[in-house]
Amino acid sequence: MNLPTLIICAVLILICVYSAISYKKKLTSGCCGAESDPKVKPKDRNLSHYKYSYKVGVDGMTCSHCKERVENAFNSQDDTAANVKLKEKCAYIYTKQQLDEKKAREIVMKSGYTFTDFTVLQ
Repeated sequence: MNLPTLIICAVLILICVYSAISYKKKLTSGCCGAESDPKVKPKDRNLSHYKYSYKVGVDGMTCSHCKERVENAFNSQDDTAANVKLKEKCAYIYTKQQLDEKKAREIVMKSGYTFTDFTVLQ
């Protein structure tokens, strides 16, 4: 074999190895490759204590790690509880103080996903 052929073969082998490692990581860590972060739970789990509720559209979530990342982002806010529905591509947000669309958009974007819409439920 000549040198150019050996170089091409080496590059192809490296690409195959990288792909196999990446695929293995996705199988063990979910589609987004996220490691499991500790789950952030709201301080008050009784939803009847929350005066306001919202439906926030979130695009780009595909696995339980994605769901947990968005829930953690909202649950880490004061007096806020979140319940993400992957199939609906949205998060139901419950708050004791009003939440404006701008703040909801900021939280979704910081968690790494696309904000799509904001609906006041109560």
